[in-house]
Amino acid sequence: MGMPVFIVAGLLVHCVFLASIFDIYFTSPLVHGMTPQQTPLPPPAKRLVLFVADGLRADSLYELDSNGTPRAPFLRSILENIGSWGISHTRVPTESRPGHVALIAGFYEDVSAVAKGWKENPVEFDSLFNESKYTWSWGSPDILPMFAKGASRDHVYTFCYTAESEDFGAQDAAKLDTWVFDHVKSFFNSSRSNQTLYSALNEEKVVLFLHLLGIDTNGHAHRPNSREYKENIRKVDEGVKEMASMLDNFYGNDGKTAFILTSDHGMTDWGSHGAGHPSETLTPLVAWGAGVNYPQRVASQFFEDNFLEEWKLENLKRLDVNQADVAPLMASLIGVPFPLNSVGTLPLEYLNNSAHFKAESIFTNAVQILEQFKVKMTQKEETTLSFLFTPFKPLSDSEQMNFLKKARLYIQQEKYDEAPASANRVLCEQVIQLSFLPLEKSQISAYLCLRNDRRCRKTMVSLCKTLINLALEGLSYYHTYDRLFLGLSIAMSFVGWTAYVILVIIKTHTNLTKTVQSSDKESTVLLYGFAFVGMIIAFFLLIQTCPWTYYIYCLLPVPVWYAVVKELHVIQDLAANLLSLPIGQSMGFLLVCVLGVEILVFSFFYRSTLTVGLLVFAGWPVITQLWVQAKTTVLIWILLCVLLAIFPLMPVVGREPNIPLVIAAGLLTLLISCSYLAFFRKSKNRYVNNEDLKVQFYQMLSIALSTYVVSSTHNSLQNKQGLPVFNQIISWTTLVSSSVLPLLSPTFLFQRLFSILLSLMSTYLLLSTGYEALFPLVLSGLMFVWINMEQEALQHYSLSLKPKLAVLNFSYATDITHFRQLHLDDIRRSFFFVFFIVTAFFGTGNIASVNSFDPASVYCFLTVFSPFMMGALLMLKVVIPFVLVSCAFEAVQVTTQLSSKSLFLIVLVISDVMALHFFFLVKDYGSWLDIGTSISHYVLVMSLTIFMMLMNGLAQLLTTKRLELSRRTKHHSA
Repeated sequence: MGMPVFIVAGLLVHCVFLASIFDIYFTSPLVHGMTPQQTPLPPPAKRLVLFVADGLRADSLYELDSNGTPRAPFLRSILENIGSWGISHTRVPTESRPGHVALIAGFYEDVSAVAKGWKENPVEFDSLFNESKYTWSWGSPDILPMFAKGASRDHVYTFCYTAESEDFGAQDAAKLDTWVFDHVKSFFNSSRSNQTLYSALNEEKVVLFLHLLGIDTNGHAHRPNSREYKENIRKVDEGVKEMASMLDNFYGNDGKTAFILTSDHGMTDWGSHGAGHPSETLTPLVAWGAGVNYPQRVASQFFEDNFLEEWKLENLKRLDVNQADVAPLMASLIGVPFPLNSVGTLPLEYLNNSAHFKAESIFTNAVQILEQFKVKMTQKEETTLSFLFTPFKPLSDSEQMNFLKKARLYIQQEKYDEAPASANRVLCEQVIQLSFLPLEKSQISAYLCLRNDRRCRKTMVSLCKTLINLALEGLSYYHTYDRLFLGLSIAMSFVGWTAYVILVIIKTHTNLTKTVQSSDKESTVLLYGFAFVGMIIAFFLLIQTCPWTYYIYCLLPVPVWYAVVKELHVIQDLAANLLSLPIGQSMGFLLVCVLGVEILVFSFFYRSTLTVGLLVFAGWPVITQLWVQAKTTVLIWILLCVLLAIFPLMPVVGREPNIPLVIAAGLLTLLISCSYLAFFRKSKNRYVNNEDLKVQFYQMLSIALSTYVVSSTHNSLQNKQGLPVFNQIISWTTLVSSSVLPLLSPTFLFQRLFSILLSLMSTYLLLSTGYEALFPLVLSGLMFVWINMEQEALQHYSLSLKPKLAVLNFSYATDITHFRQLHLDDIRRSFFFVFFIVTAFFGTGNIASVNSFDPASVYCFLTVFSPFMMGALLMLKVVIPFVLVSCAFEAVQVTTQLSSKSLFLIVLVISDVMALHFFFLVKDYGSWLDIGTSISHYVLVMSLTIFMMLMNGLAQLLTTKRLELSRRTKHHSA
């Protein structure tokens, strides 16, 4: 297989590996075809007002100020006198769209929504708004349209401000909330002169949705502990009070309006969200009005946190819910069908109604979730061979009927919520609620306990909750039904691909094997054998009407393992060579390789592992005696390794901006540039060209401007003067020019690498907010020394003569006659490269966690909210250190006289072994944070592997190509 074909095949295989994880774990959980379920009794409220204060943390609302006064006095009086309150627990990812979907549609959205920036509907879904008679909504254009777009008829109306209004650099982001309150007042005032609108507003099953984005915007711009954030909460409290008073007056104080205030997600202390920190997942929930319970006074209550004491709310019963539980609560209050895909459990303690109404409501809730289970089970049963189908036994057809009959009988007998008769019953309920065991085991154990305990007098409410838990577990069971065999198929492909790459390395880049061609007869038999296996697999998938992606995942192992078995003679030669080596030496080498990979894997969970690795790297020249032949180089190597080892120990970027450090990084870069320029002018035997000097002067000017723009922008935003247009123009111009300027510089090794550093550094400064601005400088310094160290190591092992780095030219480094075969030390070089790549990714933050990166990093480019553009700029910030390491690795290949193909193949093996690790570490149980983190690690390593294939070409482009803007003759000094 030629190298171009191999690269294409590798890209395709790794794209399949990457896509598989989304197909296995991130497919949409939604099913369609259910019958709407609605509580048969009349509802307590005619209309519902939903306030969603975007980005509002629970503690920010409930806590008292330093002087002991509530930050939101109106809402505080509500929960103390006429309403119920608690904490709504969100799930990861804590972003606006999935939070609103959970609140309004009642289900936790799959990650496919990320691909559309949490804006468009990746799948159609039912919502509370869709089930209402009319819904009017005011707020952000990022949130409101998705619920109107999914509505089945024209009855959901939206009123949005412009996207440009969502400006993190605005003088007062609270104006977004003021806009909403003003437009609601204007809307109701205008309805008095519009009879059609007035009649519609007085209908039943009406929803008014006020999306308040100001708190989130101020939190991003100024942090949640800022005066702006806290003042915005006061303004929201005043606006909610005004809205409640206005609506009561409009409807003549008819007592038929229910109010709910909550948030889609919280926010970290440094102004980000998306992950699973409690400050992001704990949001407030305050409900009052028609059908809502009054405050419940208690002598004591137990929660693992200490919030009640901090908030001075120990004597008011705290009613915590899951975020998806809010949707059935709202549906029950106004008497609309529960959203079809809702997985929330109705929080009965929030309802102020008869026991009969509560019983009918929770029964409707159970039937609605059971409907989803039945549709999911039918779909899976129809696409699986009968003898292979394994049903969810705890909820068979007979068990479903038994549950429903008993529940209906209890309603008729008015056995709604009697106290359990045995301690065993209490224990069962605790098992369900606390879920110390994995979800499946805890629910089934509790179910069996309830079923077998004859002393336990089950009530209708507890029976319905048990049915809900089992139906949800059954939904998960059928949703993950094919996960095992798909996972095994991908794992087989993984192992086969890695084995094939190792065989290619041994066959084409070492002297360990003899060239032996298989006979045509053997090749034909082998081909027909694997083709037959592929046909059997395809037929098996066809009769089960599996999706087309299943064919790719299940058939991929066939050609991969065919390629492996075809190289049987290489395997035999390799085995013979290994057997000839001392067993201790072989085991020691294997142990070092395993330990190295484990360190890389461990660094994904603990960034401090990188510090340990860098300190080991610092001692490498001492262990290998390299320090004897290059003491100065080794000392610089040790110093830079130690300096770089400090970064993984620092808190992730985004905690507190430190602009003076960014300015210092810019000035230090200028100082280094001036020193290099002085050295460049004084040196003899160097390439001399005035055009080259102009390029470097322009790069230095770009560094100076970037430093100025960062300082100027920060001051302007602090003074609430917005982003200066001049700064924005300079930032975007610098970004564009940084990709072109390196191509104008000479292709001599150090000159080209230094030019790449200056260009990328100017962009990186614009994207920095603190100490991370120094990271590329230290990393690049270490990369320059690494190139020298590898040259010393090459001479140390007598693999080749020591080339002169000053005259090495990237353009002429592709002469195949100079390439040598691989040596064991080349595995160490490749490991260094992978380690430096991981360090580049995790050195200043955890790329697997959304909230590791500060949105303020992009404020030199834009302050108006744009998820795609901001995300792209943040990814560019992550990629810049990667590019620096890749270009250095390209230089290492040149100086060590190795084909880039051979070292790259070793890198591919190391990264694939890491990816296989994370494939087996993917979790489908535990908290959503655990599941999301395990999957993000796998996606990251797979993306890294694919990215390295592409970056290999980009590094060659940046180092070997040159744009000639002048026709002048090039001059060389003697």
